[in-house]
Amino acid sequence: MTEQSVSIRSICVYCGSRPGRDPSHMAAGRALGREIAEYGLRLVYGGGTKGIMGAVASGVLAGGGQVTGIIPEFLIDMEATRHSLGQLNELIVTPDMHARKHTMFERSDAFVALPGGIGTLEEIVEIMTWAQLGRHEKPMVFANVNGFWDPMMELMRHMTEEGFLHTAHRVQPLVVDEISGIIPAIMAQASQLAADRNGEDEVISKM
Repeated sequence: MTEQSVSIRSICVYCGSRPGRDPSHMAAGRALGREIAEYGLRLVYGGGTKGIMGAVASGVLAGGGQVTGIIPEFLIDMEATRHSLGQLNELIVTPDMHARKHTMFERSDAFVALPGGIGTLEEIVEIMTWAQLGRHEKPMVFANVNGFWDPMMELMRHMTEEGFLHTAHRVQPLVVDEISGIIPAIMAQASQLAADRNGEDEVISKM
């Protein structure tokens, strides 16, 4: 977990394996999938073919993009069908959830959280925790579809005010309301990070 590359080639998407009650969530998943394909990026995700997970994957595939699904054996029949998994460009079956999450991290250059439940929350929070501990600087995005993540943002503000986000400068996820703005925001942050590093290298070279 020490990879510091800012070159964006793949995007990991965390999201619900259910569609949710708001139809806009499924629409957002499909739209993000199409955007990933249009930018020539690879989708890395949890391998599910149902709910929002399935919508993102189908959006990428419909746009001619590449999809890597990473799923534990025990979840295959819960979050997917074996037939639909065969349509993915790459399928990685892991022995457990820990291996799944680590593989998703290693295969991804940025992370996006669409609406979802406890699993989605746990995944993006773990990535934020690793950032706080200085293990990576990969862009992290909350796709704030219809304000879905507003309560999370309020909780983070509360934790900061209470003094618990002691390295808050490392935990600065992007909050993007429009799906079309997600990838440009990721690219902009990656470019800024590269520029900052080049500046640091120049200073060090003159010391």
